[in-house]
Amino acid sequence: MAECVATEGDPPRAVDLCGQCGRVPVLLTLNAQQPGLDCGTNQSTAALAALAEALPFLVIHGIVIYGYPDITPDCQDPPASPRGGACAARPTQRAATVPVPTRDRRLPSRRSEENPMSVLRPIAVGALCLIGLSPVSSNQVQAGQFDHYRGINTTAQVGPRPFFLIDDMAAGPLKSTLAACTARTFRKSAFSIGHRGAALQFPEHTLQSYVAAARQGAGIIECDVTFTKDKQLVCRHSQCDLHTTTNIVATELNQKCTQPFSPAEYDAVGNRTKAAGAACCTSDITLAEFRTLRGKMDAADPNARTPEQFLGGTADWRTDLYAGPTSGTLLTHAESVELFKTLRVKLTPELKAPSVAMPFDSDGDATPDYTQEQYAQQLIDELRAGGVRPQEVFPQSFQIADIRYWITNEPQYGAQAVYLDDADSIVDVPDAAELQGYKAEGINYVAPPLWELLTAAGGNIVPSQYAINAKAAGLKLIAWTLERSGRLADSDHGGWYYQSINGVVNREGDTLRTLDVLAKDVGIVGIFSDWPATVTFYANCMGL
Repeated sequence: MAECVATEGDPPRAVDLCGQCGRVPVLLTLNAQQPGLDCGTNQSTAALAALAEALPFLVIHGIVIYGYPDITPDCQDPPASPRGGACAARPTQRAATVPVPTRDRRLPSRRSEENPMSVLRPIAVGALCLIGLSPVSSNQVQAGQFDHYRGINTTAQVGPRPFFLIDDMAAGPLKSTLAACTARTFRKSAFSIGHRGAALQFPEHTLQSYVAAARQGAGIIECDVTFTKDKQLVCRHSQCDLHTTTNIVATELNQKCTQPFSPAEYDAVGNRTKAAGAACCTSDITLAEFRTLRGKMDAADPNARTPEQFLGGTADWRTDLYAGPTSGTLLTHAESVELFKTLRVKLTPELKAPSVAMPFDSDGDATPDYTQEQYAQQLIDELRAGGVRPQEVFPQSFQIADIRYWITNEPQYGAQAVYLDDADSIVDVPDAAELQGYKAEGINYVAPPLWELLTAAGGNIVPSQYAINAKAAGLKLIAWTLERSGRLADSDHGGWYYQSINGVVNREGDTLRTLDVLAKDVGIVGIFSDWPATVTFYANCMGL
């Protein structure tokens, strides 16, 4: 059973239409006071009843008709409403759910040659739009909506960057070994994990970034998970990063932000006295509102005088080339599951720490109604609903309580849960006893930042004491994040991500040198990268 959105208090009467992009049910309510779907003005029960009488093939009480092209980027829009715009493009407030059957094999096929009712579908949908009603989908994933991406990663496209890095390496056995691999065919590898997709050049946690990561051979791809005002799970790195990762401040939704955009201020001679700022959270807006936004490169311009200027600020070693007005498609967590299943890659969703107080008061009635445990369970529920087997997913969290919850309440999924280490500097690094304690309570994977696994000795990069202790404790190690630190040849030599080895990395080719130590000497089982092609190349060359 899937769920269709209905307005609270609806009578048990509905007309259901299912979309050809996966046959996801959408509900047309028959509530005269609060119609669940509307193209601009309220419509009465009588209007829909008249339509049903005129079109006898529309059967009240939940009969499903296959074939209507639902509203997704991959589907044709419905007929335009005379009240302006595509009739199904306007979200409405919805408060309850009504279960309806979805892909029942007994129901007729959506193909016109197999379903005689198919010729009447456009008439039905057009008529609904003409009276101001529109089919609007709930947060249901449309099976098959990403089918056109199927098979794009049969072979990996590593592009020129790995070869650029090899050319920049100091002469030696590693360079020779890697150079000998340049003519081979590359395949996806689970050692290569797409960090927020391919965030070096693509807006993070967007359809385009995920697809780019898959094409580059990432065998595992990450959706960072947070929630909207109406408790729907979406892919964002932080609950409150919409002002730097989307165009929200340049839209009407800016006014709903926790802190709407405020421009930079300057004195009479042009010195900045106050930086531009904003704070916009997924919990400020509903899923329907979230879907109207466009992803962009994670950046902001503190000198901005206008919202449009604030959208800039991209680092000079990144690019806005793939962040135009027709890209940056945002996804829900459930949609990411469907995409990754289509791409045949494994998943590693991270449950992000909420920025709002938990339990969360989603409806503003001063009564919290969404707990951390419900949040953690919802992630697993969506994986299970998407057909993801426990061995195909590595759920992550920086909060050890989430890991413990999964181990206790969802032990099959908890077996591969990844505890993310949030050490900020060497003084924060867990000692041997703490690492042994993780293993004793059932944690099998830990993921520290790459600097925590490495140290410098005699001009060489070697495993750190933390790495040695973690391996001794029987923990599997995943590192983060390669190719996120900018140019290694710059004065900070990799900055925070390379803080334990800044003194021995000084050229771009040292990216592969670092990766080689992590793989061979530390023994990591995977690494997050903002440009998975580099790791894919290395993994294929080394047979990982």
